[in-house]
Amino acid sequence: MQEKDITQKMLEQFNDVFSDIVNVLLFDGKDVVDEDSLIDTPTKSMMKIDGKVHSQDRDVAKYWQNSRINIALFGFENQTVPDKLMPLRVISYDGIEYGRQTKKRYRYKTKYPVITLVLYLGYKKRWNYPISILDIVKVDERLRPFVNDYKINLFEIAYLDEEKITLFKSDFKILVDYLHQIRTNNSYSPKDYIIKHIDELLTLMSVMTGDKRFEDSINEANEKEARYMCEVLDIIENRGIEKGLEQGLEKGRQEGADMVSKLNELLLNEGNIDKLRRANTDKNYRHKLLKEYKILQ
Repeated sequence: MQEKDITQKMLEQFNDVFSDIVNVLLFDGKDVVDEDSLIDTPTKSMMKIDGKVHSQDRDVAKYWQNSRINIALFGFENQTVPDKLMPLRVISYDGIEYGRQTKKRYRYKTKYPVITLVLYLGYKKRWNYPISILDIVKVDERLRPFVNDYKINLFEIAYLDEEKITLFKSDFKILVDYLHQIRTNNSYSPKDYIIKHIDELLTLMSVMTGDKRFEDSINEANEKEARYMCEVLDIIENRGIEKGLEQGLEKGRQEGADMVSKLNELLLNEGNIDKLRRANTDKNYRHKLLKEYKILQ
């Protein structure tokens, strides 16, 4: 799970990918958030509970700025399996950022909203867990009017419709298309989407699929300047063929050695030393004996 988290973060940390995700999911593909207006922010935060300091770590977070003034903070939380306590986690992350704005050094600066997007990357089942605080906590009905609810912005990536998928422009589109195809067809046929961040995408594909061949093909893909997933799959296929040939040759060599060893043993048992000597120096004669002794069919 940790490896998946790390590789997801690697791709999403690129501003072109981050802004693409925000623009498609929040603004229907309109170029509202420019990649050049995004500023990285530390994802780890500290909070004190019962006198002890605890750390929390968001997956990815960036400030959206205009003239160095924060318009908003966007955060991503990646999930490959549903988490029934996700609303509690998100309100905790967001609350820390709002709390930061009350600090003395920020007191007179313009305040900005905190928006967390939960990206559910699972494709085997829907997210059937709570998406708001009131869906989790047990509340006395007399108290309900006074309890503020907090709803998460959940996006089931593998379940986006095809019209929405076509709006993506970054490498994230390839991942979304892959998840969609695997969910609907249980197979994957790559489309002509250009890959920009090939190392990070193939590493993520490798971890998401459990297929190490994606990651193993990175060096060759870079050497051949592969820019489409179909080219990557060709590399993977060719590497598989080459490996199969090597394994076949090795197997053939081993089987050949076993047959010669068996022939030598038979000739020794018969005391045919002359035949044995000739068989080890004359390839055609050896082949004839292998047939004669029915070792080679």
